[in-house]
Amino acid sequence: MAYLPLDLDCANTIRSLTLDAVQKAESGHPGMPLGMADVAYVLYRKFMRFNPRDPDWFNRDRFIISAGHGSLLLYTILHLTGYKDVTIEQLQRFRQWDSLTPGHPENTLTKGVEVTTGPLGAGTSNSVGMALAEAWLAAKFNRDGDNLVDHFTYAIVSDGDLQEGVSHEAAGLAGHLGLGKLLWFYDDNSISIDGPTSLSYSDDVPLRFKAYGWHVQTIDGHDMVSIERAIKRARNVTDKPSIICCKTIIGKGMPTRAGTQKAHSDAPGEDEVHGAKIAFGFDADQHFFISDAVLQAWRKIGKRAAGAQKKWVALRKAFAAKNPDLAMQFSDAVSGHLPAGWDTVLPKFATTDKPMATRAASGAVINALVGTVPTLLGGSADLTPSNNTMPKDAVSLKKGDFTGRYIRFGIREHGMGGMMNGMALHGGIIPYGGTFFTFSDYMRPALRLAAISEAHSIFVFTHDSIGVGEDGPTHQPVEQMASLRAMPHMTVIRPADANETAQAWRIAIQHRHGPVALLLSRQALPILPATENVAKGAYVILDVNEPQVQFVASGSEVALALDSARELERRGIKVRVVSMPSWELFDSQNLEYRNSIFPARLANVVIEAGVSMGWHKYVGTHAAFVTLDRFGASAPIKDVYPRLGFSVNNVVSEAMKVLR
Repeated sequence: MAYLPLDLDCANTIRSLTLDAVQKAESGHPGMPLGMADVAYVLYRKFMRFNPRDPDWFNRDRFIISAGHGSLLLYTILHLTGYKDVTIEQLQRFRQWDSLTPGHPENTLTKGVEVTTGPLGAGTSNSVGMALAEAWLAAKFNRDGDNLVDHFTYAIVSDGDLQEGVSHEAAGLAGHLGLGKLLWFYDDNSISIDGPTSLSYSDDVPLRFKAYGWHVQTIDGHDMVSIERAIKRARNVTDKPSIICCKTIIGKGMPTRAGTQKAHSDAPGEDEVHGAKIAFGFDADQHFFISDAVLQAWRKIGKRAAGAQKKWVALRKAFAAKNPDLAMQFSDAVSGHLPAGWDTVLPKFATTDKPMATRAASGAVINALVGTVPTLLGGSADLTPSNNTMPKDAVSLKKGDFTGRYIRFGIREHGMGGMMNGMALHGGIIPYGGTFFTFSDYMRPALRLAAISEAHSIFVFTHDSIGVGEDGPTHQPVEQMASLRAMPHMTVIRPADANETAQAWRIAIQHRHGPVALLLSRQALPILPATENVAKGAYVILDVNEPQVQFVASGSEVALALDSARELERRGIKVRVVSMPSWELFDSQNLEYRNSIFPARLANVVIEAGVSMGWHKYVGTHAAFVTLDRFGASAPIKDVYPRLGFSVNNVVSEAMKVLR
């Protein structure tokens, strides 16, 4: 367990490269990489399993920098251990246009980055999701000591991460479930941007995590022997997640800024860089320098870690010989391959069937899909009966038993979203999670990071409009649709009936690059004819020769549009009706198709129980809007809808204005 001067040089090289990169960029956050370099070095030297030549190896350990501003800690390690894309030139181009070393880690950009982090707390929930994915897949595939899925999830968390509310949500569920292969390193340096954390923060962190049911240790984060012993102890605890509270000095090595708020995010200045390098025993005039001995030691770590993959490949081959069917299922899960005919089980509904809420239709779809999509795993934020997210006869995951198909996330919307993203980016799982649409506000940071990360997370949002009724404006989303539609890489689908809901789920399952939000009604909706073109985003659901006006609607308002069109038909006016469940899917169609849906000569009436923002780009100025540019009201749905303008009479009136 002895550590030599070369080990300290290996850690100090992280520090030296960090200082050079931040100084060259004239921006960055040197404090955390300098403070946590010793912890990261011991973790990689002694414990991490990974392969720089195959960054996507499935059974690798996951390492997350939740305090994403400390990205240089990860970038320098990726370079030192031999990730070919993260060259010394990339370190020199830190925070520059088109580099692979942006200010905060981006998983879609840099191999070796597991998740996109930066907004504090995000990585805490991501790490819990990854550990949850590991536990579920291990329960599903491991047999008789042949462990195809057997890895740890490590995360560095900061004072800022632990102050964010999402860390409480994530840590609480991790402790409840006993995720024994989750290990957090708490960078306890007592400094934040404002100054000493004592200005606003006096939590007893060890006591807090003991209350969550975690295994807790406190160590000197600069003592490599203590670090190694603590990690060993944590890895031996199988029924609890672990946190190692590492007492560290922010900006360790800088002559005047170490231990102060100035170490956090300012360019250090040449004097600080010079003084720190002298303290490290390095040549102060050499920039981005790595000694041959240090580089050889780090590359040896990379090669040793890659050896773990060779052993795993041999294990996988032997496993396949003994369990061919299970091995094939594992291959499909890892690759994201869907079984042949998986979607043939999607329910179909007849126009003669009773009206059905799209949340109920979604529940029927989930119930069908769990039998043909073995990687589908989801839950609800304590709204299971309302979200209809639990398959019939499904068993919930619980501590010590991860064989179920349902997750009780608890009232943790933000945490649920972050965990779903972690599960999706871990791989082998298609996660879904449900809550009321208005509570998407609580999880917006996770939604945004899902979009940036291109995570295949499926967000099931029920109670999507003023159709919530008596619960009133606090529970009636009106601006949330526009908000999600404004988010790049987020696919929003608001189905009009049960059949559109089934198609929406087909799209959501197949969609690989980015999250999908399904917006579902509380109230029952009639089964509509000819709703088979959801994948086009918008389509004509009622056509007529030489229409005089066009109604465009989504979700529950499509039925209202059809009823209003029939009323105008009785008055001799021809109306074409378009169902538009997804702007994003529609925008991906070719120009010819888009022009066929919105011909320039035809006036439009938009009908949607949400704000009008954004609709103008489709319908132009020659249009009327039966929308809701105000908050809702508390009353039965039969009163709320007409009082707020969603009635046949009002739609007809607006259409007549457009025609005039």
